[in-house]
Amino acid sequence: MTGKLGFGYLYDFRNPAPWHRAPEALYRDVLDAVVETEALGFDGAWVPEHHLAADGYMPSPMVALSAIAARTSRMRLGAGIALGPLYEPLRFAEDCAVLDILSGGRLAMGLAIGYRAREYSAHGLDFKKRGARFDEFLHIVRRLWDGETVDFEGKFFNVQGASVNPLSSRGQIPLYIGGFAPKAMERVAKYGDGYFGNADIWPLYCEKLEAQGKDPADAKIWIQGLMMVVAHDKQAAMDELAPYFLHVNNSYGEWMNEDKAIGIDDAAIKPMDLDAFKASGILQILTPDEAIAYFKRLLDKAPVEHFTMMMPPGLPAERFLEYAGIFAREVIPAFR
Repeated sequence: MTGKLGFGYLYDFRNPAPWHRAPEALYRDVLDAVVETEALGFDGAWVPEHHLAADGYMPSPMVALSAIAARTSRMRLGAGIALGPLYEPLRFAEDCAVLDILSGGRLAMGLAIGYRAREYSAHGLDFKKRGARFDEFLHIVRRLWDGETVDFEGKFFNVQGASVNPLSSRGQIPLYIGGFAPKAMERVAKYGDGYFGNADIWPLYCEKLEAQGKDPADAKIWIQGLMMVVAHDKQAAMDELAPYFLHVNNSYGEWMNEDKAIGIDDAAIKPMDLDAFKASGILQILTPDEAIAYFKRLLDKAPVEHFTMMMPPGLPAERFLEYAGIFAREVIPAFR
Protein backbone atom coordinates (compact mmCIF):
# COMPACT_ATOMS: atom_id res chain seq x y z
CA MET A 1 0.00 0.00 0.00
CA THR A 2 1.36 3.42 -0.97
CA GLY A 3 1.82 5.87 1.89
CA LYS A 4 0.21 9.27 1.98
CA LEU A 5 2.16 12.24 0.71
CA GLY A 6 1.20 15.87 0.27
CA PHE A 7 2.22 17.94 -2.74
CA GLY A 8 2.53 21.65 -3.33
CA TYR A 9 4.32 24.34 -5.27
CA LEU A 10 6.76 27.07 -4.40
CA TYR A 11 5.99 30.51 -5.83
CA ASP A 12 8.92 32.93 -5.79
CA PHE A 13 7.18 35.66 -7.85
CA ARG A 14 10.35 36.31 -9.87
CA ASN A 15 10.19 38.48 -12.94
CA PRO A 16 13.40 37.77 -14.89
CA ALA A 17 14.52 39.99 -17.76
CA PRO A 18 13.87 37.61 -20.68
CA TRP A 19 10.18 37.40 -19.79
CA HIS A 20 9.74 40.60 -17.77
CA ARG A 21 6.19 41.89 -17.29
CA ALA A 22 4.44 44.53 -15.24
CA PRO A 23 4.73 43.22 -11.67
CA GLU A 24 1.03 43.80 -11.02
CA ALA A 25 0.12 41.47 -13.89
CA LEU A 26 2.66 38.87 -12.82
CA TYR A 27 1.46 38.83 -9.22
CA ARG A 28 -2.16 38.55 -10.35
CA ASP A 29 -1.34 35.57 -12.57
CA VAL A 30 0.66 33.82 -9.83
CA LEU A 31 -2.17 34.21 -7.33
CA ASP A 32 -4.67 32.94 -9.89
CA ALA A 33 -2.41 29.92 -10.48
CA VAL A 34 -2.31 29.17 -6.75
CA VAL A 35 -6.10 29.12 -6.68
CA GLU A 36 -6.15 26.74 -9.65
CA THR A 37 -3.68 24.35 -8.03
CA GLU A 38 -5.89 24.18 -4.94
CA ALA A 39 -8.83 23.28 -7.19
CA LEU A 40 -6.67 20.59 -8.83
CA GLY A 41 -6.06 18.96 -5.44
CA PHE A 42 -2.63 20.21 -4.40
CA ASP A 43 -2.04 20.57 -0.68
CA GLY A 44 0.33 23.52 -0.25
CA ALA A 45 1.49 26.91 -1.48
CA TRP A 46 4.91 28.05 -0.29
CA VAL A 47 6.68 31.39 -0.69
CA PRO A 48 10.44 31.78 -0.22
CA GLU A 49 12.49 34.85 0.69
CA HIS A 50 15.54 36.57 -0.76
CA HIS A 51 16.65 40.17 -0.95
CA LEU A 52 18.65 42.28 -3.43
CA ALA A 53 17.68 40.02 -6.33
CA ALA A 54 17.76 41.59 -9.79
CA ASP A 55 14.87 39.37 -10.92
CA GLY A 56 12.48 40.47 -8.16
CA TYR A 57 12.67 37.30 -6.06
CA MET A 58 10.02 37.67 -3.35
CA PRO A 59 11.43 39.76 -0.45
CA SER A 60 8.20 39.85 1.63
CA PRO A 61 6.79 36.35 2.04
CA MET A 62 4.38 37.26 4.85
CA VAL A 63 2.64 39.83 2.65
CA ALA A 64 2.39 37.39 -0.26
CA LEU A 65 1.08 34.67 2.04
CA SER A 66 -1.66 36.98 3.28
CA ALA A 67 -2.84 37.37 -0.31
CA ILE A 68 -2.72 33.60 -0.82
CA ALA A 69 -4.66 33.02 2.41
CA ALA A 70 -7.40 35.36 1.17
CA ARG A 71 -7.72 33.46 -2.13
CA THR A 72 -7.62 29.86 -0.83
CA SER A 73 -9.59 27.83 1.70
CA ARG A 74 -8.09 24.36 2.10
CA MET A 75 -4.39 24.13 1.25
CA ARG A 76 -1.61 24.72 3.73
CA LEU A 77 0.51 27.78 3.20
CA GLY A 78 3.72 29.17 4.54
CA ALA A 79 7.27 30.28 3.94
CA GLY A 80 9.55 27.93 2.12
CA ILE A 81 11.98 29.21 3.30
CA ALA A 82 12.07 32.55 5.17
CA LEU A 83 15.37 33.88 6.52
CA GLY A 84 14.72 33.60 10.24
CA PRO A 85 17.65 35.64 11.60
CA LEU A 86 16.51 38.72 9.67
CA TYR A 87 13.35 38.94 11.78
CA GLU A 88 12.60 40.47 15.17
CA PRO A 89 10.96 37.75 17.29
CA LEU A 90 7.92 39.59 18.66
CA ARG A 91 6.89 41.04 15.30
CA PHE A 92 7.40 37.65 13.62
CA ALA A 93 5.38 35.82 16.28
CA GLU A 94 2.56 38.37 16.04
CA ASP A 95 2.46 38.36 12.24
CA CYS A 96 2.36 34.56 12.13
CA ALA A 97 -0.39 34.42 14.75
CA VAL A 98 -2.53 36.87 12.79
CA LEU A 99 -1.90 35.05 9.50
CA ASP A 100 -2.76 31.71 11.10
CA ILE A 101 -6.04 33.18 12.34
CA LEU A 102 -6.87 34.71 8.97
CA SER A 103 -6.12 31.44 7.16
CA GLY A 104 -8.13 29.26 9.53
CA GLY A 105 -5.12 27.50 11.04
CA ARG A 106 -3.38 26.61 7.76
CA LEU A 107 0.01 28.27 8.34
CA ALA A 108 3.32 26.40 8.57
CA MET A 109 6.60 28.30 8.45
CA GLY A 110 9.84 27.07 6.92
CA LEU A 111 12.88 28.89 8.30
CA ALA A 112 16.63 28.78 7.77
CA ILE A 113 19.68 31.02 8.14
CA GLY A 114 20.49 31.61 4.46
CA TYR A 115 23.83 31.78 2.70
CA ARG A 116 24.16 35.28 1.17
CA ALA A 117 26.34 37.64 3.20
CA ARG A 118 25.09 40.72 1.37
CA GLU A 119 21.53 40.12 2.56
CA TYR A 120 22.76 40.41 6.13
CA SER A 121 24.89 43.46 5.39
CA ALA A 122 21.88 45.20 3.86
CA HIS A 123 19.95 44.58 7.08
CA GLY A 124 22.82 45.77 9.25
CA LEU A 125 23.47 42.29 10.68
CA ASP A 126 26.56 40.13 11.10
CA PHE A 127 26.43 37.25 8.63
CA LYS A 128 28.88 35.15 10.65
CA LYS A 129 26.66 35.29 13.74
CA ARG A 130 23.41 34.41 12.02
CA GLY A 131 23.20 30.91 13.54
CA ALA A 132 23.52 32.14 17.12
CA ARG A 133 21.04 34.94 16.41
CA PHE A 134 18.62 32.39 14.97
CA ASP A 135 18.83 30.24 18.10
CA GLU A 136 17.85 33.18 20.32
CA PHE A 137 15.08 34.10 17.90
CA LEU A 138 13.60 30.59 17.97
CA HIS A 139 13.81 30.40 21.76
CA ILE A 140 11.85 33.63 22.14
CA VAL A 141 9.26 32.83 19.46
CA ARG A 142 8.47 29.44 20.97
CA ARG A 143 7.93 31.01 24.39
CA LEU A 144 5.70 33.72 22.93
CA TRP A 145 3.52 31.13 21.19
CA ASP A 146 3.26 29.28 24.50
CA GLY A 147 1.42 32.35 25.77
CA GLU A 148 4.24 33.56 27.99
CA THR A 149 5.08 37.13 28.81
CA VAL A 150 8.73 37.01 27.88
CA ASP A 151 11.67 38.75 29.51
CA PHE A 152 14.88 37.79 27.75
CA GLU A 153 18.33 39.32 27.61
CA GLY A 154 20.74 37.72 25.15
CA LYS A 155 23.55 38.63 22.83
CA PHE A 156 21.20 39.65 20.02
CA PHE A 157 17.78 40.37 21.54
CA ASN A 158 16.76 42.24 24.67
CA VAL A 159 13.06 41.65 25.19
CA GLN A 160 11.06 42.93 28.15
CA GLY A 161 7.38 42.18 28.78
CA ALA A 162 6.76 40.76 25.30
CA SER A 163 3.58 38.80 24.61
CA VAL A 164 1.39 37.88 21.64
CA ASN A 165 -2.28 38.81 21.66
CA PRO A 166 -4.20 37.44 19.91
CA LEU A 167 -2.65 34.01 19.72
CA SER A 168 -4.05 31.64 17.14
CA SER A 169 -6.21 28.85 18.53
CA ARG A 170 -3.31 26.44 17.97
CA GLY A 171 -0.86 28.54 19.95
CA GLN A 172 2.27 27.00 18.50
CA ILE A 173 2.50 27.35 14.72
CA PRO A 174 4.42 24.56 12.99
CA LEU A 175 8.05 25.41 12.24
CA TYR A 176 10.03 23.42 9.68
CA ILE A 177 13.69 24.34 9.92
CA GLY A 178 16.20 23.88 7.13
CA GLY A 179 19.91 23.15 7.09
CA PHE A 180 22.46 20.40 6.48
CA ALA A 181 25.31 20.76 8.97
CA PRO A 182 25.24 18.90 12.32
CA LYS A 183 24.72 22.19 14.19
CA ALA A 184 21.76 23.01 11.98
CA MET A 185 20.24 19.59 12.64
CA GLU A 186 20.62 20.13 16.38
CA ARG A 187 18.56 23.29 15.89
CA VAL A 188 15.92 21.41 13.90
CA ALA A 189 15.64 18.75 16.60
CA LYS A 190 15.46 21.27 19.45
CA TYR A 191 13.11 23.90 18.04
CA GLY A 192 11.46 22.47 14.93
CA ASP A 193 8.26 20.57 14.36
CA GLY A 194 9.96 19.09 11.33
CA TYR A 195 12.84 19.31 8.90
CA PHE A 196 12.81 21.18 5.59
CA GLY A 197 15.43 19.85 3.25
CA ASN A 198 16.82 16.57 1.97
CA ALA A 199 15.82 12.99 2.70
CA ASP A 200 19.51 12.01 2.81
CA ILE A 201 19.77 13.89 6.13
CA TRP A 202 17.28 11.52 7.78
CA PRO A 203 19.87 9.43 9.73
CA LEU A 204 21.49 12.58 11.17
CA TYR A 205 18.06 14.02 11.99
CA CYS A 206 17.17 10.82 13.88
CA GLU A 207 20.40 11.04 15.85
CA LYS A 208 19.75 14.65 16.86
CA LEU A 209 16.13 13.93 17.80
CA GLU A 210 17.21 11.10 20.08
CA ALA A 211 19.81 13.38 21.69
CA GLN A 212 16.94 15.78 22.50
CA GLY A 213 14.91 12.93 24.03
CA LYS A 214 12.43 12.98 21.14
CA ASP A 215 11.02 10.00 19.27
CA PRO A 216 12.11 9.84 15.59
CA ALA A 217 8.79 8.12 14.89
CA ASP A 218 7.18 11.54 15.30
CA ALA A 219 9.52 13.23 12.82
CA LYS A 220 8.21 15.13 9.82
CA ILE A 221 10.14 16.03 6.69
CA TRP A 222 9.38 18.41 3.86
CA ILE A 223 11.32 17.90 0.66
CA GLN A 224 11.89 20.45 -2.09
CA GLY A 225 12.18 19.04 -5.58
CA LEU A 226 12.18 22.33 -7.41
CA MET A 227 13.66 20.87 -10.59
CA MET A 228 11.00 18.20 -11.15
CA VAL A 229 8.17 18.20 -13.67
CA VAL A 230 5.82 15.43 -14.77
CA ALA A 231 4.97 15.23 -18.47
CA HIS A 232 3.88 12.75 -21.11
CA ASP A 233 6.40 13.84 -23.74
CA LYS A 234 9.68 14.20 -21.86
CA GLN A 235 11.72 15.68 -24.71
CA ALA A 236 9.09 18.26 -25.60
CA ALA A 237 8.82 19.25 -21.95
CA MET A 238 12.60 19.57 -21.65
CA ASP A 239 12.76 21.79 -24.71
CA GLU A 240 9.97 24.03 -23.44
CA LEU A 241 10.93 24.25 -19.77
CA ALA A 242 14.73 24.19 -19.71
CA PRO A 243 15.20 27.94 -20.37
CA TYR A 244 13.01 28.84 -17.37
CA PHE A 245 14.63 26.36 -15.00
CA LEU A 246 18.07 27.37 -16.27
CA HIS A 247 17.43 30.84 -14.88
CA VAL A 248 16.63 29.27 -11.51
CA ASN A 249 19.76 27.14 -11.58
CA ASN A 250 22.08 29.94 -12.64
CA SER A 251 20.76 32.53 -10.20
CA TYR A 252 21.13 30.15 -7.25
CA GLY A 253 24.57 29.15 -8.50
CA GLU A 254 25.70 32.75 -8.73
CA TRP A 255 24.41 33.51 -5.24
CA MET A 256 26.13 30.51 -3.70
CA ASN A 257 29.43 31.51 -5.25
CA GLU A 258 29.24 35.29 -4.86
CA ASP A 259 30.31 35.56 -1.24
CA LYS A 260 31.94 32.18 -0.70
CA ALA A 261 29.19 31.56 1.80
CA ILE A 262 30.04 29.78 5.02
CA GLY A 263 29.30 26.07 4.68
CA ILE A 264 29.31 26.17 0.87
CA ASP A 265 32.90 25.46 -0.13
CA ASP A 266 31.94 23.90 -3.45
CA ALA A 267 28.45 24.93 -4.46
CA ALA A 268 26.37 22.05 -5.75
CA ILE A 269 24.59 24.44 -8.11
CA LYS A 270 26.77 26.03 -10.76
CA PRO A 271 25.91 28.42 -13.61
CA MET A 272 25.97 26.81 -17.08
CA ASP A 273 24.67 27.29 -20.60
CA LEU A 274 21.41 25.87 -21.90
CA ASP A 275 22.87 22.82 -23.65
CA ALA A 276 24.92 21.87 -20.60
CA PHE A 277 21.88 22.31 -18.38
CA LYS A 278 19.74 20.05 -20.56
CA ALA A 279 22.41 17.37 -20.46
CA SER A 280 23.14 17.71 -16.74
CA GLY A 281 20.14 15.82 -15.38
CA ILE A 282 19.40 18.65 -12.95
CA LEU A 283 15.95 19.19 -14.45
CA GLN A 284 14.07 15.93 -13.95
CA ILE A 285 11.27 15.34 -16.44
CA LEU A 286 9.39 12.21 -15.39
CA THR A 287 6.39 10.40 -16.78
CA PRO A 288 3.53 9.90 -14.32
CA ASP A 289 4.53 6.26 -13.74
CA GLU A 290 8.16 7.26 -13.16
CA ALA A 291 7.07 9.91 -10.69
CA ILE A 292 4.93 7.48 -8.72
CA ALA A 293 7.85 5.07 -8.48
CA TYR A 294 10.16 7.90 -7.41
CA PHE A 295 7.85 9.01 -4.60
CA LYS A 296 7.35 5.45 -3.39
CA ARG A 297 11.13 5.11 -3.06
CA LEU A 298 11.26 8.43 -1.24
CA LEU A 299 8.67 7.30 1.30
CA ASP A 300 10.64 4.08 1.85
CA LYS A 301 13.71 6.17 2.62
CA ALA A 302 12.33 8.71 5.13
CA PRO A 303 9.06 9.88 6.74
CA VAL A 304 8.37 12.57 4.14
CA GLU A 305 4.99 14.27 4.57
CA HIS A 306 5.18 16.92 1.86
CA PHE A 307 6.96 17.38 -1.46
CA THR A 308 7.33 20.84 -3.01
CA MET A 309 7.92 21.60 -6.67
CA MET A 310 7.95 25.09 -8.19
CA MET A 311 6.25 27.38 -10.67
CA PRO A 312 9.32 28.36 -12.70
CA PRO A 313 9.78 32.11 -13.18
CA GLY A 314 8.81 33.34 -16.62
CA LEU A 315 6.70 30.35 -17.63
CA PRO A 316 3.19 31.50 -18.62
CA ALA A 317 0.62 30.49 -16.02
CA GLU A 318 -1.45 28.50 -18.50
CA ARG A 319 1.56 26.36 -19.39
CA PHE A 320 2.44 25.83 -15.74
CA LEU A 321 -1.13 24.71 -15.06
CA GLU A 322 -1.03 22.27 -17.96
CA TYR A 323 1.85 20.42 -16.29
CA ALA A 324 0.29 20.78 -12.83
CA GLY A 325 -2.89 19.20 -14.17
CA ILE A 326 -1.04 16.11 -15.39
CA PHE A 327 0.55 15.71 -11.96
CA ALA A 328 -2.77 16.21 -10.18
CA ARG A 329 -4.69 13.72 -12.31
CA GLU A 330 -2.08 11.00 -12.69
CA VAL A 331 0.28 11.16 -9.68
CA ILE A 332 -1.53 12.60 -6.66
CA PRO A 333 -4.26 9.89 -6.53
CA ALA A 334 -1.59 7.24 -5.89
CA PHE A 335 -0.77 8.92 -2.56
CA ARG A 336 -4.24 9.53 -1.16
